[in-house]
Amino acid sequence: MPELPEVQTTVNGLNRTVKGRRIIDVWTDYESKLKMHRGSVKEPKFFINFKKQIKNQKIIKAERRAKNILIHLSNNKTILAHMKMTGYFFYNPPKDAPFVHLDFTLDNGKHLAFSDMRKFAKVTLVDTNKLGESIHLNHLGPEPLDRSFTFKIFKERLMKKPKGKVKTVLMDQTLISGIGNIYSDEILWRANVHPLSTPRTIPEKNLKMMYKAVRETLKKGIDFGGDSMSDYRNINGERGEFQDHHRAYRKTGKKCSKSKCKGIIKRLVVGTRSAHFCPIHQKLYK
Repeated sequence: MPELPEVQTTVNGLNRTVKGRRIIDVWTDYESKLKMHRGSVKEPKFFINFKKQIKNQKIIKAERRAKNILIHLSNNKTILAHMKMTGYFFYNPPKDAPFVHLDFTLDNGKHLAFSDMRKFAKVTLVDTNKLGESIHLNHLGPEPLDRSFTFKIFKERLMKKPKGKVKTVLMDQTLISGIGNIYSDEILWRANVHPLSTPRTIPEKNLKMMYKAVRETLKKGIDFGGDSMSDYRNINGERGEFQDHHRAYRKTGKKCSKSKCKGIIKRLVVGTRSAHFCPIHQKLYK
């Protein structure tokens, strides 16, 4: 699933390509009668109203909140998209672009398509001035790359689940926004912390290393255009490069690349998610 760096890379791409453009039309072949898809473009009745409200509206700008893409329109409505497992936006795609299930026609004759192989993504419409209180965003924790996200706040958020497994706690979107499976592995590798450690037992020194690793790793993910080990592609349909810089994620059986460390990367399951770690330099605090 795309995490903070992939979503931010998409938002940056949207602001480069479609900011200021007007939406002329929109098409979809999403069609679902499932209760879970009500209130999204997958619901036929919702899509009819969605189309009416976004046609002829100007795209003011795109922003990110956690793993959500927010496309603000001139009528004070916001298109909210969560890419889930396989979704991504593609500007001016070729006609044979795969798995396109939503397509916006723009006033310059080009298209903004949404590719979604497994059809898990969510796209809906929210009043811009009510975004923060909407069911899509009102549960989210603070943004880890904001200037206001200090070490004190980081520690306070982790200690809301002091007995939890730190891998799972880092990925809890109600505590800290935007971190998922890939970046949590990379953060813990850099901070020398085992994924099964509990926040209350992790030494202050390592908590500070984790805080630094959170900010540095997420920024590095953005710098490399996101991670495309799976399906993620940027606005031009191109792969990101962060997967070429993994130190832990999906490195099972590989020698640890930490200087002077003789460990071999192992994999275990934490909750329902895989965790990749070095059993030598990543210490278990319980």
